[in-house]
Parts: sequence; structure tokens; C-alpha cells
Amino acid sequence: MKISIENTIEHYEKMYTMEEGRENYFRYTMMQPFEQMWNTIHVPLVAKQANGYDVITATQMMGYLNVANTENGKIALKKLQEIQALQTANETLNRCVHFIQENDLQIRADELRFGLYIADPKKLELQQGYCGFGGIPGYIQVTIYPNSYNVPRLPALIAHEFHHNIRFSYFDWDHGNVTVGDYLIIEGLAESFARELYGEDQLGPWVTSFDKEDFEYSLEVMKDALHIKGFAEVSSYMFGDTFAKEQGYPPVGLSPFAGYAVGYQVVQSFMKTNHVGIREASLLGTDEIIHNCGLFSK
Repeated sequence: MKISIENTIEHYEKMYTMEEGRENYFRYTMMQPFEQMWNTIHVPLVAKQANGYDVITATQMMGYLNVANTENGKIALKKLQEIQALQTANETLNRCVHFIQENDLQIRADELRFGLYIADPKKLELQQGYCGFGGIPGYIQVTIYPNSYNVPRLPALIAHEFHHNIRFSYFDWDHGNVTVGDYLIIEGLAESFARELYGEDQLGPWVTSFDKEDFEYSLEVMKDALHIKGFAEVSSYMFGDTFAKEQGYPPVGLSPFAGYAVGYQVVQSFMKTNHVGIREASLLGTDEIIHNCGLFSK
């Protein structure tokens, strides 16, 4: 599989010298290589109407730093250069590709295109300043505002997003019919894959920030919601009340990233109870993992 890493470090360097035209530079130089990905999730590069929904609007909603924010952007860019972030990304992706080749897994794409972007630290505060998207096979984007917490965990995040490429090469994503159970397993498998490659201490706050009491409460809430369908409804369970209120979804009484924490423990419990590795688990359906994880039958 060919790995293509966009030279976003060089792109940001040039963009921050520009007095005007930054949005179009970001749109046509930094996002156009991902046009097919954006089209798949119905995000146009250019809005049909002035100030309409397009890739600029979407990326800001997803926590990418506003292109006009030169001060924060330059600080983040300097740090990304110092830590050689693109080299880390290349090493991580090659390690992931090696894993799937060794384990006879596939990604439904001839080329994997990767982009690393600067995050808005305020918008991604609960995520500790980093996040990613890997839901379309052949594409991964990661956003990061580098800090002492997320820099060591960057490889694990990339591996998490890489696993989404694997999962969605075998199981189609149905935006309207995805269930809470489906989403739990999608995220639980991705984080379990990251653990397999980089260890539990490198996992993100979306699975590590839960105490026992909050986890057990969240598990009880999820138990009665596994069948619920629809992205908006499911998102309330996966992302918690803070995000639900921000996005206009109905809150269901859960802490941030409750679905991620529960999904990870469900997959981990299934793998340990049934002596199954991440390779085999990645190819199993939602129902098989949930019904045999041992957590929802208690």
C-alpha cells in the first residue's frame, strides 16, 4: 500500500506568510488532496452560496485552528517542526501497514493519504488538544495542538484512526442506521488496536479519564441503548452531554466520551474472556462481540 503524507508543515509555513487568501490556500492546497474524502461525507470544497457550509466551515467545527489565528498557529508549527511530527506519522503508518500485511488484513484502497493539521486548543480542550478522522478507507486526518500530554500519544492516535480504515474496509458505515452498539465496537476496536501497537499508557483521555463509578453508571445507561439508531441519537451516548448540548443532540446523562470508554472496555473484556486477538476481533460483527463480552449480562 502506498502511503502519501501531505507536507502540511511546509504548507503552514507558507500560509503564515500570506496577508490574504489564506482560506483559499487552505481549501485548495491543504484540503483538495482529500476532496474525495470530503465528498463522501457531503462536505463541498466550496460552498454553493456565500458563507455557506464547506470545508472551511466543517474543519472549524471539527476543531481545526482558524487560518487567521497566526499567533497560536506559529507556536504550534514550531513545536511540530521540533518533534518532527511528519516523520513520526510516517513511521507510525508504516508500522500499521506492516501489521495488516503480517496479519492478512486489508484496507479497501490502493493509497493511504495522511494529513496532519493544527488544532484549536480551546475547541479540543476535553480531548487534550488532539483528535483524528479515519472513517473513509484511504484517508486519515489528525489535528493536534502539541503539548506534553498529546505529543507522546500521537502514534497511538494515528493507529486508532488507521484501524477505522481497516474496520470500514470490511463493514460499511451506515450513517442513518448505525446503532449505539455498532459505534461502541468501532471505537473500542480502534483503541484496542492502538493499545496492541503502543501500549495502554499511550491511550487517549476518551478511555483513560473514567473512574470506576462513572464507568459502571455509563455501562448501565448503554445497556438499555444498544439498539438505538441514527447518528445524532447515537452521538449523545458516544460523546456525552457536553457535546450533545453543543451540537443540539438530546443529552442522556453521560460524561464526555462515555461511549469510547465503555466501547474500549467491552472489546477488551471480549478479547480476554474469549482469548481473541485484535486481528480476529477486527473482523467480527457488533453482536458477536457485545453478546460475548460478559459486561452486559451482569
